[in-house]
Amino acid sequence: MKLTTMIAGGALALALTAPAQAQTLLTGADTDEILNAARGYGAATLSTQSNGDPQINGKINGISYQVYFRNCTNNTDCEDLNFYVGFLDLKPTLEVINDWNFNKRFSRAYLDQDQDACVEMDLDMVKGVTAEYLDSQFGLWSMVVDQYSEHVGYGL
Repeated sequence: MKLTTMIAGGALALALTAPAQAQTLLTGADTDEILNAARGYGAATLSTQSNGDPQINGKINGISYQVYFRNCTNNTDCEDLNFYVGFLDLKPTLEVINDWNFNKRFSRAYLDQDQDACVEMDLDMVKGVTAEYLDSQFGLWSMVVDQYSEHVGYGL
């Protein structure tokens, strides 16, 4: 009886952990999968930064953005992604930027060296993420792009 209980318990433990183990994790080396996730939210292409690291150029609701692959080894095995939008010649007040940072989470807004409005968000890929989590982060980024553009008065 004790052996049967142990075997049944072991089988149950394996059954519960199998789906978690079977899930493939994406890293910063999986540029095609990351690009496909970006394409789920609008047009996106893969290009190369001046240092040779990958970069995604995309559009969400007509607003151009970039995803920079950061902390890369040999221009392929990248540890994190940096999502970025900058609005050239859109110069909100510091109060508008501070209001965003005070009231919003998961992104950071700032004025660049020319006082243009920018917003960024980062995603750590060192240990890998599921495709579902990557998609949720692009969904969050899409929301940030929409809300930030409205917040700083883009398109008005």
